[in-house]
Amino acid sequence: MGRLSDRAAFEQYAAQAEQRWETLWSGDRWVISVGISECSIAKGALETYRHLELLLSDGHIPAVLRRVGCAGWCFAEPFVEIKLPGQPPIVYGWVTTDRVPDLLDALRRGELRPEWALGVRAGESWQGIPALRDHPFLRSQRRLLLEQAGIIDPESIDDYIATGGYRAFLKALFEMTPEEVVNEVKTSNLRGRGGAGFPTGIKWESGRRTPAWPKYVVVNSHEGEPNVFKDRRLLETNPHLVLEGLLIGCYALETPHGYNYIGGEHALALRRFQKAVEQAYELGLLGDNILGSGFSCHVRVRTGGGAYICGEGSALMYAIMGQRGQPRTKPPRSVEEGLWKRPTVLNNTETFASIPAIIRNGGSWYAALGTKESTGTKLVTMQGPVRYLGVAEIELGMPMRQLIFEVFGGLRDGYRFKGVQTGGVSAGPLREEELDVPVDFDALTPLGAMLGSGGFVVFDDTVCAVDFARYLVAFSRYESCGKCTPCRLGTPALVEILDRIRHGFGRPEDLDVIQYASKHIIDLSLCGLGQVAPMPLLGMLERFREEFIEHITERRCRAGVCPMTAAAPIAS
Repeated sequence: MGRLSDRAAFEQYAAQAEQRWETLWSGDRWVISVGISECSIAKGALETYRHLELLLSDGHIPAVLRRVGCAGWCFAEPFVEIKLPGQPPIVYGWVTTDRVPDLLDALRRGELRPEWALGVRAGESWQGIPALRDHPFLRSQRRLLLEQAGIIDPESIDDYIATGGYRAFLKALFEMTPEEVVNEVKTSNLRGRGGAGFPTGIKWESGRRTPAWPKYVVVNSHEGEPNVFKDRRLLETNPHLVLEGLLIGCYALETPHGYNYIGGEHALALRRFQKAVEQAYELGLLGDNILGSGFSCHVRVRTGGGAYICGEGSALMYAIMGQRGQPRTKPPRSVEEGLWKRPTVLNNTETFASIPAIIRNGGSWYAALGTKESTGTKLVTMQGPVRYLGVAEIELGMPMRQLIFEVFGGLRDGYRFKGVQTGGVSAGPLREEELDVPVDFDALTPLGAMLGSGGFVVFDDTVCAVDFARYLVAFSRYESCGKCTPCRLGTPALVEILDRIRHGFGRPEDLDVIQYASKHIIDLSLCGLGQVAPMPLLGMLERFREEFIEHITERRCRAGVCPMTAAAPIAS
């Protein structure tokens, strides 16, 4: 792989990559793709891949065996896509290693095993197998960021270029000024996908206007919440998409300095993004004088040690600089003083991944998706006893009820819906009668809920509201950096009260103390993480107050999960 010297050289290379891609899919060999991601590895995908490799060799089957990323349908892992010559690709789910021989033998006999198929990648059903896009999990999705998920090899820059990759960066580099790039992002009204929802174009414009130099552009790929996994899947599945967005961001700010801060626990995401950076350097898409344009860009990857606080912007920047990850007071904002006290634009992984489509298709095109104030698509994750666990991409504005009961399939047999926790660990839950609210940045707020980074947890009647609230607040307690007193002492105090209630020693006045202490934590904590730490507890208390009262006055946990002490006196 040689370094490309100009745009013409890139176009020639892209044409060759497209030809290789077309030859792969139109040839006379089987094309077998196995989804390899953190979720599928945990369910045996590597063993499936090795078994396929062995049987294809022993059986003298002419085939190309590929590794692709997560396609979002984590519920069906390990998945294998098989394209036979002259036939459309068929995606099979739950292909554990013991099923591999049966599947290959059946295909050799001309039997397609439709009972194992998720769907066929075609416009309509084929041989009794429904089109993949008609699967209930995919039917209502609008896939922009996940368009190539499960199709391209995340460790191949050729695959990315063959499917249109880096064309948006070249358009920005050779056909647009940095100001025009920023204006397109502003027109799109893309809001930050990390939780705060601040308009990306305004942040980029503020970074450009700050006169200090040098400037930095940073991707926040830390993702430390326990029920959110969309960014790591994005990096595992299409790391070049994120890198292309970062390159466009650096060009917009006219800076050669880019960083991606990735949580150290996301080992596969880290490795694949590092490889994407290496490949971009080899091809000449990173480095000095990129494609002869005069623009230079260098990207460095930094890893965290698992501290949740390092997902907060200022703490993340201290961590990149090799200092202890703790937040600082604001102002000044990071666009004025960030890394090494220089202007820094920091956005979430998903935000940067959205940039190439905006530049390629225009800000107005993107603004037409979603709602007026919450434009575009959003990656969302859903955990709990739902049928289709995974990562979905929806247009913002979809009703929460449709998201839960259509996209994620509703609850599995034997479970009854009780509520859905919103906003990761930063907001309150919703009950079933509140589910007709749109999923966007604004509509959830009046209900005490929030979109956040898109992580939701559905829970049923076997979950105790007091116990669940304790788990959510305890997470904030354990992850507190300890810098400010309200968070450092307030969150342990809330956990202590909840433990007292859970063990049957609660007092009626405890509910007032929770409200009082939470207000001080929210009002006086230094950073945004501390300011939302009590919100899940307050939400649980508001919507399931009767359970808290039962724990206190009746010493009873209706779910039967709290460690009630038999000798505990009933509060008067």
